[in-house]
Amino acid sequence: MAFDPLSQAGAKARGKRPWFLENQDAERVLNIVMALAQEVSVVRQRLDTVERLLETRGVITRADIEAFTPTKAQADERGAWNQEFIARILRIVQQENEAITRPDEVSSEDAAREFQDN
Repeated sequence: MAFDPLSQAGAKARGKRPWFLENQDAERVLNIVMALAQEVSVVRQRLDTVERLLETRGVITRADIEAFTPTKAQADERGAWNQEFIARILRIVQQENEAITRPDEVSSEDAAREFQDN
C-alpha cells in the first residue's frame, strides 16, 4: 500500500486532545504558527543546502541536495539560526514572562503615553 501524505496530515494521537492554554482559539493559532515555523525552518535548511552546493559545484541535481550532509560547523550554524528564529517567533511570550517577574518595569506603552502627555 502506498503512503498517502494527505491522509496522514490529519493523523492524531488517540484520546481527547489536551489543551494547555486557557483560550483554545489562541492555542489553535499558536499550533498553526508553530507548524508554519517548522516548515519555514525546513525550507531555510534546504535553501542553505542549495546555496552551499552551488558555491562548491556550480551545478547541482536534486540527488545532490538529498544526499547533502552538513559538517558539524554547518549544522551548528543551522541550529543557531533555528534558535534565533524560534526566539523571534516566541518573543512576545518571552516578554510577557519577563514582565511577570518584573512587574515594576515601565512598558513601552506607558512610556509612549508619558511622552504624549508632555
